[in-house]
Amino acid sequence: MLREDIAPRWVGRWFRGAALYGTVALLASLLASPAGAPGPPLPPLAFAFTALAFQIVFWIIGGDPVRYRPVMLAGVAEKLAFGAPALWLIATGGAGRAIAPFAIIDLALGAGFLLAWRTTPDRR
Repeated sequence: MLREDIAPRWVGRWFRGAALYGTVALLASLLASPAGAPGPPLPPLAFAFTALAFQIVFWIIGGDPVRYRPVMLAGVAEKLAFGAPALWLIATGGAGRAIAPFAIIDLALGAGFLLAWRTTPDRR
């Protein structure tokens, strides 16, 4: 592999760290949610398991950032899809402030994903 085709070392670590953080946060939220919560259980479970699937994607990207560079933008979208609406709901009173740290962390990870995409060489 040519030296120009190597992503900076931090890129792989950033994605793998995001995968570990996301997995722990999602599993903790699943374990902390009450079993008999009102409302249908499918939406929260579907969200959690879809987000867990994305943690696998982040782990794969971390293993070969140059190869999976195009997928990094999907990671940015995934982080925005939670972080931005969560902060908006907090600001408008639709969600509790307890989720603010998680929203901010997701937005920071998304910004890191965008920076990783920009600094990772394109294979084309």
